[in-house]
Amino acid sequence: MQSWNRLYCTLAKQGHVHHLPRRLQGITAVTLRTYADKTPIDADVTVIGSGPGGYVAAIKAAQLGFKTVCVEKNETLGGTCLNVGCIPSKALLNNSYLYHLAHGKDFASRGIEITGLQLNLEKMMEQKSGAVKALTGGIAHLFKQNKVTHVPGLGKITGKNQVTATGSDGSEQVINSKNILIATGSEVTPFPGIQIDEDTVVSSTGALSLKSVPEKMIVIGAGVIGVELGSVWQRLGSTVTAVEFLGHVGGLGIDMEISKNFQRILQKQGLKFKLGTKVTGATRRPDGKIDVLVEAAAGGKSDVLTCDVLLVCIGRRPFTQNLGLESVGIELDNRGRIPVNNRFQTKVPSVFAIGDVIAGPMLAHKAEDEGIICVEGMAGGAVHIDYNCVPSVIYTHPEVAWVGKNEEQLKEEGVPYKIGKFPFAANSRAKTNADTDGLVKILSHKETDRILGAHILGTGAGEMINEATLAMEYGASSEDVARVCHAHPTVSEAFREANLAASFGKAINF
Repeated sequence: MQSWNRLYCTLAKQGHVHHLPRRLQGITAVTLRTYADKTPIDADVTVIGSGPGGYVAAIKAAQLGFKTVCVEKNETLGGTCLNVGCIPSKALLNNSYLYHLAHGKDFASRGIEITGLQLNLEKMMEQKSGAVKALTGGIAHLFKQNKVTHVPGLGKITGKNQVTATGSDGSEQVINSKNILIATGSEVTPFPGIQIDEDTVVSSTGALSLKSVPEKMIVIGAGVIGVELGSVWQRLGSTVTAVEFLGHVGGLGIDMEISKNFQRILQKQGLKFKLGTKVTGATRRPDGKIDVLVEAAAGGKSDVLTCDVLLVCIGRRPFTQNLGLESVGIELDNRGRIPVNNRFQTKVPSVFAIGDVIAGPMLAHKAEDEGIICVEGMAGGAVHIDYNCVPSVIYTHPEVAWVGKNEEQLKEEGVPYKIGKFPFAANSRAKTNADTDGLVKILSHKETDRILGAHILGTGAGEMINEATLAMEYGASSEDVARVCHAHPTVSEAFREANLAASFGKAINF
């Protein structure tokens, strides 16, 4: 068929196509559209997926001198994070918070009086889309700048040193590669028995693009994604109830003291929670509303909650289907993840994997770090990452951020520890900003004073946690941080004060 393709192309250039038999003209016209005779590409590193882990790994590989290819199945680069995850959600979180300040009593209490305030949801969505477009376009520019070859299509491993990318038009591009890096990320975990239509029964993707503010919204799951998106729509005017199987909000890893304070603040803002409760089903009524059947997690009497929009966010699962893993003998673990060694190699030495498809927290920045050190390892460098020093952030208002161990983990592990706390109510900058909710909590070793964990609930927690992460990465004690001069007045002084309390037993300003 490929020889007919070449013949057809030659005759077409010479204007002799009409001399071919009609039936052959028909056949060759079809095969032309499949581009079956694309020249194979040779590469040192081929990355499958262009999310935070994949695109960062591709750029780093190119910077290290590798001939690099990145295969992406979607029309735009950036993966879930940039297109339908971290980035658009932060745009809506920020803009909905500004609306909340103006619409509620906050602005008035500051002497800012507004009349005729109106929500233009379409315009808000435009701003979100503009940010996404600029950032995804930025990756394309970075690829060009760093000489990374972008191949559109669904990447599939077709050999231990080969990837085949199938385009949306059915065309195939073969890439022969010394190393293959799987960075395909994750997808929304479906809820058994509930069909998502991204209209009134939505995943996080649909919740980022609702065309109107629902009167009532029910969120299945009060983890990170649930409370973030629930906050957005509650601020914009929806009555939001989050149903959570666990007995706390904020998901896994959050310190329980922080979680309780966080829940109290969110409830004060208007969010409602049904904790220790499971959803058993959902049905659509003739009037378009949705009845959600719930009962206690331990079992018992069932109840019905009614909403206009049902948001399902019970987590994410690794995206590993149709990657051709079985063709090279790679098997998944019991949670659908790809097993790797400490150099991110699979059982096939030329195939590597990073990010959400392997064990560990499903975080964009964790994937980025893995991508960088993985390709550095391919170049002969050292491969090391301390997963205890990977921070987590919930981008509500106030934000929640943590790194290292929480108090419950230290108790379970039998590690002797001491606690230092400092409330933002005693911080001068927070006071002047009239934004005093939350606290900083430091956990340090009782004998060595080494910082074991940092937990922050408050405005700017997502920025402040990076100081804690840097300190922990270098093995700092709480005294080390306490003796570092912090600019005044800043909210980060609360971080220093909490370390003072942990190290010396008492803060200065509380």
